[in-house]
Amino acid sequence: MRATQFFIFTLKEPPSDAEIVSHRLMVRAGMIRKLAAGIYNYLPIGLRSIRKIERIVREEMNSAGAIELLMPVVQPAELWMESGRWDKYGPELLRLKDRHERGFIVQPTSEEAIGDLARQLVTSYKQLPVNFYHIQTKFRDERRPRFGVMRGREFTMKDAYSFDRDEDGMRRSYQAMYDAYVRIFERMGLRFRAVRADTGNIGGKASHEFQVIADTGEDSLVYCPDSDYAANIELAEALPLLAARAEPREALVKTPTPGKEKCEDVALLLGLPLVRTVKSIVLAVERKDADGRAAGVEIWLLLLRGDHELNEVKAGKVPGLAEGFRFATEAEIEAVFGSKPGYLGPIGTRLPVRVVADRTVVNMSDFVCGANDEGFHYTGVNWGRDLPEPVVADIRKVVAGDPSPDGRGVLAIQRGIEVGHVFAGLPYPQTMNIRFTDEDGKLQPMHMGCYGIGITRLLGAAIEQNHDAKGIVWPAAIAPFIAVICPVNYRQSEAVRQAADQLYESLRAAGVDVILDDRGERPGAMFADWELIGVPHRLTVGERGLKAGEIEYTERRALTPAMVPLGDAVAFVKSQLAR
Repeated sequence: MRATQFFIFTLKEPPSDAEIVSHRLMVRAGMIRKLAAGIYNYLPIGLRSIRKIERIVREEMNSAGAIELLMPVVQPAELWMESGRWDKYGPELLRLKDRHERGFIVQPTSEEAIGDLARQLVTSYKQLPVNFYHIQTKFRDERRPRFGVMRGREFTMKDAYSFDRDEDGMRRSYQAMYDAYVRIFERMGLRFRAVRADTGNIGGKASHEFQVIADTGEDSLVYCPDSDYAANIELAEALPLLAARAEPREALVKTPTPGKEKCEDVALLLGLPLVRTVKSIVLAVERKDADGRAAGVEIWLLLLRGDHELNEVKAGKVPGLAEGFRFATEAEIEAVFGSKPGYLGPIGTRLPVRVVADRTVVNMSDFVCGANDEGFHYTGVNWGRDLPEPVVADIRKVVAGDPSPDGRGVLAIQRGIEVGHVFAGLPYPQTMNIRFTDEDGKLQPMHMGCYGIGITRLLGAAIEQNHDAKGIVWPAAIAPFIAVICPVNYRQSEAVRQAADQLYESLRAAGVDVILDDRGERPGAMFADWELIGVPHRLTVGERGLKAGEIEYTERRALTPAMVPLGDAVAFVKSQLAR
């Protein structure tokens, strides 16, 4: 590729709305151009990297036995109603109607479409197992699209769907995809971690996220440096920090705490460590009768140690909260507790309330909690004596230093960017009646898994992990070009032009993905462009070097130039690529 036959568009300044490195650099390097909020044109330089990502994904998916097809972006609404996700998915699901007033959605994912296809075409045990995948445009109507391609509304995703006859087969399919994902991200040269995760809107029995390690990541990854334990913070198990409950030593006292609403302020006033306090979080569950009509609001009180935070995903797994909850309104709180927030507790509520205590809280004794009276807290609170035993659940977020659930050390936390997700045991065979005929002629439900990779998100994630002050530092496998030839005075010097052209043709013949910058730019501007774009290997051809029979080689990550004999340049570049 010659630069004059390509399209290169770089900027010195980033756009004003770019909040993170990848967004700034992708715009400056001419990879993307905003069309609307969360919707981007992918310019030629960006599309080349996308195609390289797609090629790696296809090769590994095909190698793992998956079969490529292509499903529509627009899907009938009735399939989503049948699966139950029409109401569950929420406002991120873009709904529309055609001219005949028939409902459709713009797909955020394709479980319903592939499920409908499978139940029509895969009907016998002889056809199982089977795994279909496609690489297709998706749309999720994010409330606040931001961070460029990291949280856009329109994006490209590879999604695969496996169908098996039993759980053992499903586990094998899941492991095959897990292993394929490991190979994919290793080939891309990314530092990543696979962590156990919540199944979310997709549903299922098992789930792992693949997270690219980056300080700017939105997700918190929990892992044990001394073992293989790793999980998303939403799913990471929090063990009790107290082995057992001590006997009460203090009397229950209603203690004045005027103006002290936060646990930190209460602890400071009372001269107690924060770990002696308990915070109250009030949730509401809207119940319905058998006909689906509103049947009142049920109030729940969740208790956490004062220095801990609620994990909403874990709370959503507590029986009775799993059907859905919201945070209670101030009016609901005052009606049940007789006090405004900041002084709430489980003792002396006006109306019945369901109490859930975190694993650590249930082992606390002589603790402090709100007295349901503005300006007062109870001290010396004890379970059994002052309060009935609560429902106990793991409802808090883990913190660094917590004991690892596998008993092999303590937990650490780092940031990550989710780029892949695998699920097993999806519910769609039951909700959509996806069945096959077994050897005895009986109909049996299939076992389903699904597996996604954010193709365009990988662009941003790779840059967040690989950049410096000058621009992008691409891993070689997904760089838009692997090498660039930068001739100095290309249009003025015949010797430079001939040497650069010959080197370009030789590298192309050797299978190197190379671009020749024949634009005639000044050396400083030319070098700045390619350092910004992030091409891994640069070959500079100039008159001074040619007089000595040499060219200058610069590796993008180190930016340390070295002189290489012109006659050895092709072999040298190939040796660098093979490292």
